[in-house]
Amino acid sequence: MNTIIPDQLKEGGVILIDKPYRWTSFDVVHKLRKPVGAKKIGHAGTLDPLATGLLICCSGAYTKKINEYQSLPKEYTGIIHLGAVTPTYDLESEPEQQQPFAHITGEQLTEATKKFTGPILQTPPAHSAIKKDGKRAYELARAGKEVDLKARPVTISTFELTKIELPEVHFRVTCSTGTYIRSLAHDFGQELGCGAYLQELRRTKIGDYKVEDAWSITEFLELLSKAKEAEAKNAD
Repeated sequence: MNTIIPDQLKEGGVILIDKPYRWTSFDVVHKLRKPVGAKKIGHAGTLDPLATGLLICCSGAYTKKINEYQSLPKEYTGIIHLGAVTPTYDLESEPEQQQPFAHITGEQLTEATKKFTGPILQTPPAHSAIKKDGKRAYELARAGKEVDLKARPVTISTFELTKIELPEVHFRVTCSTGTYIRSLAHDFGQELGCGAYLQELRRTKIGDYKVEDAWSITEFLELLSKAKEAEAKNAD
């Protein structure tokens, strides 16, 4: 982790945060805005509320680099739950349409990952922030309207199963920007014929940036406060 220098962050810098569970990416930016004191602050790539892990936040002049950081490849780990689906493709909604899964073998699971490795076309979830007819897709979906989103090209470089404890399948994925891991989990279940949803997700890398080098929100704010106090004493 880098040393926190308040004046530098105010002018422009990169803050690596390990986003907490149930926080939106905007919650993190909102929490940082006043303490950092920069005129502008933003994040480089949304994480869903139920996901944790690496969120790159940019302050000041570095907000101009947000698109650069957003375009970097990502790495995720998580758990796909077999035997049911959810409308949101994760646990933001209740599992439904339960189906048997005990017959599925490790070989079948591994073979299914190959269908989603390399350049593929992926349809984003209806419950996503993509705009459709001037509104967010999730707004339309929550209103009970049919949402028809077009499939988009993405690249999944790695889709590795790290542990199998049915109905839970643990995985690691490296992928291009724009990939929806929720859609990957859903499509994986459709390929297996038993349904699936994303039970757990953690973003572990963005380009060369690692979650191990990120601060928790509490830790960052405490260190920032101490750094400000030290700067004030040195200025006296």
